[in-house]
Amino acid sequence: MRSLHLIFSFIIISVFVKASKSDDGFCSAPSITESDEKKTKPIYWKVTNPTLSPSHLQDLPGYTRSVYKRDHALITPESHVYSPLPDWTNTLGAYLITPAMGSHFVMYFATMKEMSSSGLPPKDIERLVFVVEGAVTLTNTSTSSTKLTVDSYAYLPPNFHHSLDCVESATLVVFERRYERLGSHTTELIFGSTDNQPLLETPGEVFELRKLLPFSLAYDFNIHIMDFQPGEFLNVKEVHYNQHGLLLLEGQGIYRLGDNWYPVQAGDVIWMAPFVPQWYAALGKTRSRYLLYKDVNRNPL
Repeated sequence: MRSLHLIFSFIIISVFVKASKSDDGFCSAPSITESDEKKTKPIYWKVTNPTLSPSHLQDLPGYTRSVYKRDHALITPESHVYSPLPDWTNTLGAYLITPAMGSHFVMYFATMKEMSSSGLPPKDIERLVFVVEGAVTLTNTSTSSTKLTVDSYAYLPPNFHHSLDCVESATLVVFERRYERLGSHTTELIFGSTDNQPLLETPGEVFELRKLLPFSLAYDFNIHIMDFQPGEFLNVKEVHYNQHGLLLLEGQGIYRLGDNWYPVQAGDVIWMAPFVPQWYAALGKTRSRYLLYKDVNRNPL
């Protein structure tokens, strides 16, 4: 029995050594040719065209990088399950983070097909949409419309009547949560693009930071866009009361969650519960960029 165990261990080690030497292995650093090819692809292309698994594991039954634990989850593309989104037309959705995990928000992908449109969220639910592929048109009750393209976003206040319409195809990442009111503060319709947001100071850190929503107390969450160059990492090993929902938009790296260390790449989604130790380092030869949900401006009591 011991000899069988040793043989099996040798086979597994051999497989991963082979992967580390492979030019096309999962999470391997891109070659110069691959970097040049990336320049011809649309921004965030890897989110909707991810590397599902290294070639030597594609025929391994049951293989997935997805992990679900009490205080965090890594949801990788090969695990996404799509079904028609309620009240949306011609749109499939994959729910990635929900209160069933322990979160107080929902995060999902909405894959809109030709001539599709969104539904409205439930009463008192606020919504933020971020376009990772294609384009949609945002229309509200005043009959004004705004085109949202890749890297654009819109915040829709609770009970705000609107429609997101798609003529060809588009992929959105959507955040929704029940709005937590604070006195007489109210939120407003906001739309824009990442590039139009100013870089903010990050004392003691080297990453670049943009925030998509105002600092006003009216808003009970914000969305951070964080950029890391290869080899850069978080200096602070964070432990805090805030929850996170993260989508890696570009690049690859290592994420520490609790006592676990996960290789991650564009297209991966992470849920972080309050007080889970967390840390990130960017690997490879290209920039890492991720989108991060964070609850703010409310007393945790």
